[in-house]
Amino acid sequence: MKIVKLERSKHKKGRVLLYTENGDLLRVTDSEVLAFDLYSGRELEDDQAEALRESARRSSLAERAAQLSAGRMLSRKELSDRLRRKGAAPDEADALAQRMEELGAVDDAAYAGVIVRHYAAMGYGRGRVEQELFRRGIDKSLWEQALSELPDDEEAIERFLARKGKTGAPDGASRKKLADALVRRGFPWDAVRAVLARPGEEVFENE
Repeated sequence: MKIVKLERSKHKKGRVLLYTENGDLLRVTDSEVLAFDLYSGRELEDDQAEALRESARRSSLAERAAQLSAGRMLSRKELSDRLRRKGAAPDEADALAQRMEELGAVDDAAYAGVIVRHYAAMGYGRGRVEQELFRRGIDKSLWEQALSELPDDEEAIERFLARKGKTGAPDGASRKKLADALVRRGFPWDAVRAVLARPGEEVFENE
């Protein structure tokens, strides 16, 4: 493979466009330029060209990992999954996600806290919040500290009902429908029953 031109990218800092004699375009970084001693007119053997392509691919994935983790909060697992969809091998994606965690770009403990506060503010209970923590790949060892930020179940239910304009104890079918909706939002049945029970009545059962 013979290099006919090297040109800095006008759109990405640190990116170099490498044009070959046969018309191929290879995107490399400054690191590859130095490591492989690249310059116009340089001719690479097949094994050198293959090593260059592999190095450029890894550099591109590392750059993508940095961009993804900087763009929005992601768990380590979410970042790894996205890198796999970009073509990274599983062990390669996991290693890059771990590296982003070591650099502080990924913080599962902080992310868990954000998830808990977000879903609590939306009126969801512990059960639904736990589902979200699991879905986003947050390790269970980090759950308890984050979940400690949840308000008391009964207090959270009362706040949610007040926001929805559903004050007072409902009757009959409407009470059952509301109870089912609250359970689906992740609130425990005992808390739902305690809040919706009408004064002076036996607490209704979950039928």
